[in-house]
Amino acid sequence: MARITIDPAVMGGVPCLRGLRIPVATVVNMVAGGLTAQQIVEELPPLEMEDVAAALRFAADAVADRETPLQPTA
Repeated sequence: MARITIDPAVMGGVPCLRGLRIPVATVVNMVAGGLTAQQIVEELPPLEMEDVAAALRFAADAVADRETPLQPTA
């Protein structure tokens, strides 16, 4: 996760990409909104395609380490 940085002096310490002021959550939300990795890189020019992949891996790892209570389905 060399592309993910956490620095209290940058964006209040939220996980960002390569020390830029671009939070991982922003990239993940853009993917969830239907943007492709290419569109995200075009929208946020400092980013590279590898940054988008790193953001998704970081998010996946973050939720994999948590217990998420599920509601039973009918």
